[in-house]
Amino acid sequence: MEFFDCVCKRSSVRMYKNQQVDKELLVRFVDAGRRAPTARAQEPWEFVVVSDTSVLKKLANIAENGRFIENAAAAIVIFCKPTKYYLEDGCAATENILLAAADAGLGACWIAGDKKDYAKEIGMLLNAPADLRLVSLVSLGLPQNEEVQVKKRSIEQVLHWDNF
Repeated sequence: MEFFDCVCKRSSVRMYKNQQVDKELLVRFVDAGRRAPTARAQEPWEFVVVSDTSVLKKLANIAENGRFIENAAAAIVIFCKPTKYYLEDGCAATENILLAAADAGLGACWIAGDKKDYAKEIGMLLNAPADLRLVSLVSLGLPQNEEVQVKKRSIEQVLHWDNF
């Protein structure tokens, strides 16, 4: 798939078929995440791939905005060391994972982590070192049905040359 087509195709998928995702694909998605831009080449990220259904259910119960994780084939949880730009770096890694999933024909959804009340509880559930910050969770799976693209504002509405 051409890169721009992949960007345009990507959407948030919250309903998944009851079908596993190949481990090799999950490794590829994490590889895409670790190749994201990183301030000062610090690479503060750590990735936890969750495919155990009982752990997915626990994640879904903790993350109130991510209840659908329970029905995903897997989730990738992105943590970062608290560097000056951990949030930017972790978000760049998250976006790379979302694009890699779209390129592979899978559905994915970004669930917020940073500054959420449930961040520490998820860290404890996954035995993350206490100094790491939860940046995001990404649910993954085969889409249950074709997702309708969310209408985006036109380029004319968002593009400004030299000033507003």
